[in-house]
Amino acid sequence: MKSTWLKVGVGAILMAAGAAPAQAAQTGKGAGEAYISGGIGMASQENMKAREKEFNLKLVFTLVEGNYLADVSVALKDATGKSVLGTTTDGPYFMARLPAGAYTVSATYDGVTQTRKIKVDERLRTEYLRWPSKSGVDFPLPPESRRES
Repeated sequence: MKSTWLKVGVGAILMAAGAAPAQAAQTGKGAGEAYISGGIGMASQENMKAREKEFNLKLVFTLVEGNYLADVSVALKDATGKSVLGTTTDGPYFMARLPAGAYTVSATYDGVTQTRKIKVDERLRTEYLRWPSKSGVDFPLPPESRRES
């Protein structure tokens, strides 16, 4: 209870001072494996970067043009096909601490799934997953540049 009031109080002080509190990263455990996701905003990105040493798998989600993505469904299976972890990300970065070995990563964004076979050990392994953008949706044209038919 004390911790909750402290968080509320700090948030209120930051908002009163005109600063927005940093968005918290999603953390959890899937089949005993620790993970974290986030990276929306500079404070969250810095927090994720500072915690990299705790994990051995990092996934980064973007459009082909480099725009970061959130709400990516992630599923990890071990070498035997057993589900190890499944979640939806809160930002463009996802990190997990897994036992060394081979895994299948499936990431789904906007109905399009990418699957990769990876191997992790004690060192951080980073994988970039990129999806094609949809013209006019991901980069809508300003009204003055739209042509009337």
